[in-house]
Amino acid sequence: MSGTDSAEGAGDPAGAEEKLPQQLARPAHLPPFRFNGAVAVVTGAAGGMGEQLAYGLALRGTHLVLVDRDAERLAAVSEAVARRRPETRVRTFVADLADPDAVRRLAADILDAEPVLNLLINNAGVALAGTFEETSAEEFDWVLAINFAAPVALTRALLPRLRASAGSHIVNLSSLFGLIAPPGQTAYSASKFAIRGFTEALRHELAGEVGVTSVHPGGIKTRIALDARVAAAADQEQSAKAMRAFNKVLTYPADRAAGQIIEGVRRRRGRVLIAMSARIPDVLARLFPTTYWEQFERLNPRSGRRR
Repeated sequence: MSGTDSAEGAGDPAGAEEKLPQQLARPAHLPPFRFNGAVAVVTGAAGGMGEQLAYGLALRGTHLVLVDRDAERLAAVSEAVARRRPETRVRTFVADLADPDAVRRLAADILDAEPVLNLLINNAGVALAGTFEETSAEEFDWVLAINFAAPVALTRALLPRLRASAGSHIVNLSSLFGLIAPPGQTAYSASKFAIRGFTEALRHELAGEVGVTSVHPGGIKTRIALDARVAAAADQEQSAKAMRAFNKVLTYPADRAAGQIIEGVRRRRGRVLIAMSARIPDVLARLFPTTYWEQFERLNPRSGRRR
């Protein structure tokens, strides 16, 4: 792991408030998030939505702490930000979020480097193709480590610094597969349902103090399908073919998705669904909580069923 810098209530009886639970004593709503001059941590910033979040935040005057395991691509993003917004301060940290020790070191390094933090966006994520029986315990845990355990650990470590700044905000990237759980995605869906549940509970706990948003992107045009691992016990050729086919339906522009996330932060939205490919399945899951996949297959007969 390495770090680099580039340029820049009246009327209440006395004592009544102290007797209320902390959540009830807080204001009901936070004001809109102010990006100009804020400091944001963005994981998975070397490509896809993370890269576009970096550009969008920089254009709004936000200083950046960018994290990724790909040092070369991360440096390219940092350089692009410096060209577009030379007044923006950018720090980059290279870390493998699958390694709990690396995550702890990363959090410590961020706290050492930044005395003020205003926004944490846990965007980094990985995908794994394979049924539960095809997926080893090690492969399953790898997905959970990056998609769930790392965001939880970073939130735990950075929350005191975030709470020290009034009006801070946390964003956790769940997924369409945090709304529905298709066959062949047991590990990925488990991680994305887990981060959704964590985020929603955290939002209720921090209401009126720190904003919290759960994001559920649909078919966003990123490399997640092409970069996805295939479970070792799965049919490698069939799974690779399926992931290539899935990549073709990832058409929603990453910069538009990033813009919706940023607007969700500004408006303090608790949940952001991106693209109709997330909104329609969300409705199906609400209407048919135990049979939504059958409904989805009727609407999308080419989706297929993993058996």
